[in-house]
Amino acid sequence: MAEPRLKTQLWVQAALRLAGVAGRTGVVVRRGDADAGGVLVVLRAPTGVCVLSQARTGEGELAWLRATGPAPVSDAQADSYLARQTGRDPDLWIVEFEAPDLMPPFAARLL
Repeated sequence: MAEPRLKTQLWVQAALRLAGVAGRTGVVVRRGDADAGGVLVVLRAPTGVCVLSQARTGEGELAWLRATGPAPVSDAQADSYLARQTGRDPDLWIVEFEAPDLMPPFAARLL
């Protein structure tokens, strides 16, 4: 039986709240499906940008992939990636955080 999952809009609100508690700015750049949309997280630092994409482990647990690669990329490269993904999936959310260390301000398992 499938494990119940938190609605996307509630997850996004919680992530923004955690960022605020950590003293980091977070904004919703694009709203997707409130119940079951996927999420792309943009981490912005002085050295560049990293985009995280939701994934699931073999056990079905939420995890995150550095979708733009292990090194920071330019704004143009990140924007290009985001445009391709939202073109394929109109239900995607995009949430952006100021992250000087390029780490998400919420508990995240990075693959």
